[in-house]
Amino acid sequence: MQELHDAPLAPLTTFRLGGPADRLLTATTDAEVIAAVREADDSGTPLLVVGGGSNLVIGDKGFDGTALRIATKGFTLSGTALELAAGEIWTDAVARTVEAGLAGIECLAGIPGSAGATPIQNVGAYGQEVSSVITEVVAYDRHTRETVTLPNEACAFSYRHSRFKAEPDRFVVLRVRFGLEDAGGQSAPLLYPETARAMGVEKGDRVPAASASETVLRLRAGKGMVLDPEDHDTWSAGSFFTNPVLDEAGHALLLARAAERLGTDVTPPAFPAGDGRVKTSAAWLIDKAGFTKGYGTGPARISTKHTLALTNRGGATTEDLLALAREVVAGVHEAFGVTLVNEPVTVGVSL
Repeated sequence: MQELHDAPLAPLTTFRLGGPADRLLTATTDAEVIAAVREADDSGTPLLVVGGGSNLVIGDKGFDGTALRIATKGFTLSGTALELAAGEIWTDAVARTVEAGLAGIECLAGIPGSAGATPIQNVGAYGQEVSSVITEVVAYDRHTRETVTLPNEACAFSYRHSRFKAEPDRFVVLRVRFGLEDAGGQSAPLLYPETARAMGVEKGDRVPAASASETVLRLRAGKGMVLDPEDHDTWSAGSFFTNPVLDEAGHALLLARAAERLGTDVTPPAFPAGDGRVKTSAAWLIDKAGFTKGYGTGPARISTKHTLALTNRGGATTEDLLALAREVVAGVHEAFGVTLVNEPVTVGVSL
């Protein structure tokens, strides 16, 4: 297991921001992951688990403790059953399942990060969420000091949330198991209108899985959501805010504020979210509150391709990024009475 001291963490994140860790360990096997976690727990050392770094905002002072980078490898496909080691690169894993002609995660192509992070955030995009195909998650339980296998129903998945996110200091994901679909090379039914429109089909139709994946990659690239070292619009964590889910009163307030600000002929996007709640678009709120593409004058700005991405234009600090995020949150709340919630995990800082 590789060990470094006073190790820079910024290069391990897609934001390229944050100070160093006292110690950085890189684990390449499950046994090394467990050993590192146990050592930290036994000594009372703060522990930061790092996967692909695509969902991390690390403070400029860095991390006073041990950062554990999970670099485990393992891709096992048996029929429609897929098992991924936590350190597997997610985009590569999706591509391999598409090549195998299987459906279920083809619309999650291009999402940066590692496989082990997907159940934590219940990663989703373009009408798919990993919770719909995850069968089990193998994790190290820091409370019981045992390796446990959690079936889907024990993971408490919801929109961009899970038991792992709710109990961040308990579980360290080691492996993720999926049940995919053999639809003869076809995709799962397309559930996202933008994807269906881009492919010239109706919502609910199936298309070749490879075509669906290629279309999603093209759509994501157009929004700066596919990593490119030369493109500062991709120096981000993707969507910085989750789409707000509002109760009846909150939705009524949004409608009233929108009518007052934009006129009665303008209606905010609304999607049923169960239990009488409505999900609206964070990107729409940000744009209509005056934070348009490219907003900002400093080294941290809104992406020129998508209002939902905050970006490092080069030379930014984490505080630059947070100042922009706070400005957006305050502006949206003032305009529409909705409080945006950050999607990335913050380390040593908060909004």
